[in-house]
Amino acid sequence: MIDVEFTNVANGDITIRVATMGSGPLIVFVHGWPELWYSWRHQMTHVAERGYRAAAIDVRGYGGSSNPTDVEAYTIRELTGDVAAVIDALGDGEPAIVVGHDWGAPIAWNTARLHPDRVRAVAGLSVPYLPLGPTSALEIFRQLYADRFFYQLYFQEPGRAEADFGADSARSLRMIHHGASADGRGTFLADKPADAAFLDGMVDPEMPLSHLSEDDLAVYVEAFEQSGWHGAINRYRAQDLDAADVGQLGGGEIDQPAVFIGGALDAVRDFIPGADLYDAAPGACTDFRGTTIIDGAGHWVQQERPDETNAALDAFLDSL
Repeated sequence: MIDVEFTNVANGDITIRVATMGSGPLIVFVHGWPELWYSWRHQMTHVAERGYRAAAIDVRGYGGSSNPTDVEAYTIRELTGDVAAVIDALGDGEPAIVVGHDWGAPIAWNTARLHPDRVRAVAGLSVPYLPLGPTSALEIFRQLYADRFFYQLYFQEPGRAEADFGADSARSLRMIHHGASADGRGTFLADKPADAAFLDGMVDPEMPLSHLSEDDLAVYVEAFEQSGWHGAINRYRAQDLDAADVGQLGGGEIDQPAVFIGGALDAVRDFIPGADLYDAAPGACTDFRGTTIIDGAGHWVQQERPDETNAALDAFLDSL
């Protein structure tokens, strides 16, 4: 474990646990699925040494943060409200730089959209900014993957993913982290029947992974054995609700300085058959500062290639 201080921030009846390090202008780090504040360990130490205050949250539903059961608690409006509350509590009255990975990227992008006065600049890792519209991403995936497996559709059956992953959280996390890494390239989006389970056909790897030690894995396993998996999965189930809410607002451009960072071997690039999702990165950002694609990295880009990721973040911070 890295040397951090923990604090709790309240957003109404929700409590968000935040790991902090350093002092100076605030950078809020938002993790994705299935991760924790700990996913940012390499970036926290780096930006703290540069003179920033690093604040990495446990997204609601994860780790030491509140863990409500209702799907409605995991809409993008609720999750961006949590980030805004953290900025209000820790930002000394100033807007923050927000950095997100995986699901944390849409949370970061939409915090910039829905709470523009709280966000000075935004960086998204692995998932480019796609403004929410009236058609849910789930509806698009239902059409694209009508006859074969897609993990976000598998997550829609209440309780199924929770039971499958929770039966052995350590095994599940090993397989997920390997499957979406560069080393597991091809297994995360492997072609299998629509009614298959997520872990069917995936590799249970030997530890350590190239980006995850036994001790690192133990941090995640302990958190998921305490929280269960329902909060992490409910974020996927809330996407239809997002389309009915934020998707009706229209517009959606982000005006703050923005940057995108991704791994060259990330399966996210292939979510839309025949297209590279990374190409969408600049589309709705009016002050886009560029895309950095890191060779040899898969989905866990900031853990697989921390030095290259930190260099890309440095270039962005220096541009502000």
